[in-house]
Amino acid sequence: MPANYNAEPILKVEHMKQYFKMNSSYTVKAVDDVSFEIYPGETYGLVGESGSGKTTIGRGIIRLYDPTGGKITFKGADISGKMDTDTRKLLRTKMQMIFQDPMASLNPRKKIGDIIGEGLDIHHLYNNKEERKAHIDSILAKVGLAAEHYDRYPYQFSGGQRQRVGIARALIMNPELIIADECISALDVSIQAQVVNLMKDIQEETGTAYLFIAHDLSMVKYISDRIGVLHLGRMLETGTTEEIFARPLHPYTRSLLSAIPSPNPRVEKSRVATEYDYASSGIDYDLGTLTLIEGTHYVHGTPEEIERWKHEV
Repeated sequence: MPANYNAEPILKVEHMKQYFKMNSSYTVKAVDDVSFEIYPGETYGLVGESGSGKTTIGRGIIRLYDPTGGKITFKGADISGKMDTDTRKLLRTKMQMIFQDPMASLNPRKKIGDIIGEGLDIHHLYNNKEERKAHIDSILAKVGLAAEHYDRYPYQFSGGQRQRVGIARALIMNPELIIADECISALDVSIQAQVVNLMKDIQEETGTAYLFIAHDLSMVKYISDRIGVLHLGRMLETGTTEEIFARPLHPYTRSLLSAIPSPNPRVEKSRVATEYDYASSGIDYDLGTLTLIEGTHYVHGTPEEIERWKHEV
């Protein structure tokens, strides 16, 4: 099911800030003034190096953290502040998360069936045990697992199978948005492809939107409709996958793309990775703003910097 850009965004993040006070004199600004939107049926890729704030954004959106500032709107409801009962239920049922570590995110003392069915139990979404079992078996089949896996424990599965359990746990609630936080980074390359293809198939079938958080740009290019590039908690560039890969403007984006290895040995031999060092770049993130270039392509910088970058491309 293709993304519906004529509809209202299912998720709207406006000027989000996430600060962590370490002591009386030092505060970490993990996320600083980040804005983006996700539309129904869309996959929005969030990329950046380790420590750029990707996971913090995902956890703030689903309210594992309380955002320091800004506004987050999900399906028309403000979920950034104190929520009433209906808003909290909307968030807990229609937004789900797939975590990075497929082992640490599963309770080792619970059977797979009970892990997947926990959301059903909490929100009382079945009439009897037979209906609960049938629903869980159906989700297991959808993610490529068998009904006999119901009574097994997480340690009895491979990494790829455990991540499928994590996907099944998210899908059981019929969510409209899934936050996938580095959900393939701990897996072998061949298993990564299986999991990503599974996610694409599920999206085709259900129309679920994804916030796909990753640092593997090749995989992000494959799965994402639009991409946002993060660095030091700032959104530096965002646009469609084609816009970002065909004409990256910000020096940081260009450095990320230049680091992607080529499968062609001759091209790889002559590939030169562009270095980017914020401290010596002369760029001040506090001075620039996110500016529309064309289409849906936005770049963070001052007018002078953006003009210079246009001529460098």
